[in-house]
Amino acid sequence: MKPIVRVTLLDLRTITPYGRQALVIAVLVMAITADRPQVVLPALILLAASVTAGYPFQISEKADLETLYAVLPLTRSSLLLGHYLSALATFAVYAVLGSLEAVICAHLRHVSFSGHEFAAALALSWALFALNIAVKFPLFIRFGYSQVGMLGTTIPIALVAVIASRAHLSVPSAAWLDLLAAGGLVLFGGSIAVTVAVDPRRLRRPGLAVRY
Repeated sequence: MKPIVRVTLLDLRTITPYGRQALVIAVLVMAITADRPQVVLPALILLAASVTAGYPFQISEKADLETLYAVLPLTRSSLLLGHYLSALATFAVYAVLGSLEAVICAHLRHVSFSGHEFAAALALSWALFALNIAVKFPLFIRFGYSQVGMLGTTIPIALVAVIASRAHLSVPSAAWLDLLAAGGLVLFGGSIAVTVAVDPRRLRRPGLAVRY
């Protein structure tokens, strides 16, 4: 567990310099969706959290951190799991920020934002975040960030557009919220399995041993 936590902390340290950029995005999202607090959290998660979660791959590629990872006492599985754990931490931070924004927007605009609506926004945000990560992380590992990095922008924008266009629909029932939450967990877990399977270092010839 300790190696996984170390990778997670390293990932989080690498994205810390982007904190100011994240705050700018948060302010923009709040300004655009101020009259619809139900949309604030999903929009922030997809426009900021899902993109920020991919930064460790971008930074790793630019700084050639794979060379460092290769000499550290880390198994490959610890490295990959650490990336996913840092993504969860990123989601948690943005979820708290987005929740506060949604409550503030509802208060300032005198718009109803019930506990059930908040739960719906959080469950939807989690499911869409998990879907985004489930698609991107295996691609980042298999092909490299420079080859598929645009997905980190196009997918969130497309999903936010869908959310905005469907925002008038009724809030889902409790059963649907449970399904969204469980679906997110399945996507996240499945993505980890796929990432391990397509890891190019694992697929190399037997002579290049990689510890899993």
